[in-house]
Amino acid sequence: MTAPLNSPRRLRSLRYSSEKMEGTGSWDVIEWSKLDDHHQPACWSSSFSNLDCLLESERITFECCGVILINTHEVGTLLLTNFRILFLTEGTRKLVPLGTIPLVAIEKFSKMVLKGQSNRHHHSNKNPPIRLLQVTGKDMRIIVYGFRPGTKQRRAVVDAILKCSNPERVWDLYAFTCDPSKFGNKNPKERLLNEYFRLLGKSSVKGSKNMIEDGSFTLSNDYWRITNLNSNYDLCQTYPFALMVPKSISDEELIQASTFRAKCRLPVISWCHPESGAVIARSSQPLVGLMMNMRSNFDEILVASFCTQLAGHEGAQRKLYIADARPRKNALANGAMGGGSESSSNYLQSEIVFFGIDNIHAMRESFSRLRDYLDMHGTTSSDGTSSFLRHGGWTWSGGNLSSMSASVSLLGESGWLSHIQSILAGVAWIAARVAMESASVLVHCSDGWDRTTQLVSLACLLLDPYYRTFAGFQALVEKDWLAFGHPFSDRIGMTNVCGSGNFELPIQSSSARSYPSSPIQQTSGSAAAQPSSSSHGLNDYSPIFLQWVDCVSQLMRMYPCAFEFSPTFLVDFMDCLLSCRFGNFLCNSEKERQECGISEACECLWAYLTDLRSCSGTSHAHCNPIYDPSKYDGPLLPPAAALAPTLWPQFHLRWACPVEPNAAETEVQCRAMALKYSEMKKEKEEAEKKVDALSSTVESLREELLNERNISRAAKESEERAIQERAVVSKVVQSVGCKVNFTKNGACTVEVGDGPQRCRHSIPQKQSEDSKTDVSESISSSESEQKVCEALCPLLTRGEGTCRWPDAGCCAQMGSQLVGLKANFEAFDKLSIYDSYFTAE
Repeated sequence: MTAPLNSPRRLRSLRYSSEKMEGTGSWDVIEWSKLDDHHQPACWSSSFSNLDCLLESERITFECCGVILINTHEVGTLLLTNFRILFLTEGTRKLVPLGTIPLVAIEKFSKMVLKGQSNRHHHSNKNPPIRLLQVTGKDMRIIVYGFRPGTKQRRAVVDAILKCSNPERVWDLYAFTCDPSKFGNKNPKERLLNEYFRLLGKSSVKGSKNMIEDGSFTLSNDYWRITNLNSNYDLCQTYPFALMVPKSISDEELIQASTFRAKCRLPVISWCHPESGAVIARSSQPLVGLMMNMRSNFDEILVASFCTQLAGHEGAQRKLYIADARPRKNALANGAMGGGSESSSNYLQSEIVFFGIDNIHAMRESFSRLRDYLDMHGTTSSDGTSSFLRHGGWTWSGGNLSSMSASVSLLGESGWLSHIQSILAGVAWIAARVAMESASVLVHCSDGWDRTTQLVSLACLLLDPYYRTFAGFQALVEKDWLAFGHPFSDRIGMTNVCGSGNFELPIQSSSARSYPSSPIQQTSGSAAAQPSSSSHGLNDYSPIFLQWVDCVSQLMRMYPCAFEFSPTFLVDFMDCLLSCRFGNFLCNSEKERQECGISEACECLWAYLTDLRSCSGTSHAHCNPIYDPSKYDGPLLPPAAALAPTLWPQFHLRWACPVEPNAAETEVQCRAMALKYSEMKKEKEEAEKKVDALSSTVESLREELLNERNISRAAKESEERAIQERAVVSKVVQSVGCKVNFTKNGACTVEVGDGPQRCRHSIPQKQSEDSKTDVSESISSSESEQKVCEALCPLLTRGEGTCRWPDAGCCAQMGSQLVGLKANFEAFDKLSIYDSYFTAE
């Protein structure tokens, strides 16, 4: 049987039963005497000034020893800095993540007292009441610190938290104390212009500071243009300095149309399809008046201009859907304040659709119930007791199936998953109309900066694959959330530059959540008791952006290969945002951030996350190891049956069920395999480079070897010809009675005659033209004839160097021989060394 809505079983608080708690880790059996005497409240000392966990410009302002983290029963030291609460374990000084929370990420905190129980054996002795401090975070955790009895530790900690977490000005936040040069923030206006240029099909043009100053960014295509009408925020203070509007609408018409929309948030283009020409536009609600009969011709002309002609359909106009994110009854109720919704009869080719998404107050209460449910039924809750042991048989330990179902039903009654499903259904509907019908969609809610932004940005995420990358996700957030004026300061609950400076944490008592048998009592103090249902009644805090990131995680679960980033990236991204460590999400609009000089004075969240990834590349935890852009290069159109959201384990369960988010062993193994694959791929590339180098070397050596072989073959052939020629010459010379001697080195010596008339002449070797071989070239027949003649002729005047034969008369002894020798040489001169006339011996 399901517990009634207001049953004490449905309410979460620090509750203990004396019968259940004895001997099971209750406060009655905590031996406070074991804590050393030095565990006393103290101001900051220099003993913790050199902690490795301290960030840049983070300084300790308060120190409190002997504090117990009730969630985990750990004893340690609570340190308060100008940025966060730190909890270090006793002795090891190890940082406990659960007990460490940024000050701006604290949603509320409560002072509570746990009554001491009487000792059964000594009724006269009573334990003193235990003082507790419950801290509720905006990131789903509830922390409880316990302080020593009889001390003023808790009061000192509360005073220090109020002092540090209640800055009078936005410039007193920690983000302004860091050096912006480390993670510099390039002008976000330039990034917005670059995204506009991409949507217009002019990616080659890049935004610049000069372009912004002189207003030369007003580019256009066939249908749309960028206007600088709001460059000084005179048209709309919560819109960006540059707007993308229909080309057919003049600036004068835009000014007139803006007066018909709440807060002058007139219809403008957020995204346009590069092929079909369909657009997703956004605005605030029309001011139709109490009787719903007010109209504006300029607004109707502006909205009708989104219905451009369909490509390939001559004269046919595309359909326009006006998507109102609110429930219909809420839209009608806004008529009492001058707002309301459009009438389809007043707008050309239009159809009005209501999505039924609740307002920021409903989302805030739903988020609070979800957080309480997780804390109550988690592995270890803020009261330090396992949910398996709490309430006896009412929960899992009793094995009662009906009771187990009742506890699970509390998750559904929180409404969080139902709200997520409503948003996803509306987004899928918008994406389908644009992708399948080539229709244009105008989206709005009341003011056009909460539900409108959720729907528009998620629809862009489904339709455009670029937004599913790291760079595209940044462009999407900066365009639709930051530039178009989502009030982050109000929704996250931080100091606002336009506020009164009276920002206070809503300190809440536990009286509204107490049990009749609970030993918890509200302490006396200056803080007024407020029930949980109205803890945010005085501000506009609401987890709208967190809800949007939750929707992104749901889409990632449905399409795990379509996103370049991982769920871990989304968790770290949200932690950075909620901590206000960086300046990107401070203030409520682009105008306010410009007035504060945020981009020049604060570090950039995007640069920080990019730097984290740069050290590990694609193996970083922020990168999706199974990302496949080729498979999902078009729109994602999830069917209605797939829109069944579940808890986001990496974010929702990390504090209440710390083991469960880490139980995804498949993802861990996949990331390890991806890392190993990346390393092996690098090794393969290096090996391929070495193989290519070796192949080139081998090819070069092969060519050199072939050249050497050719040279060797030619030399061998030349040697054989020389041998043949030498044999021929030797025979010819010997036939005339001369002796020819060839040495081993190829030199030739000719001897003529014997005795005193013996003549000896050496014929020098003719070197080969090829310096690489030692083989001599053949001696030509003409050269041989000349050398032999000179050697045989006795009439050669050596001093004159001329021959006087035959004019001088011939020697009787040599005449006949010379005549025969000349005849032989004439015949030899006509022979070729290639003829087979002579054969080698």
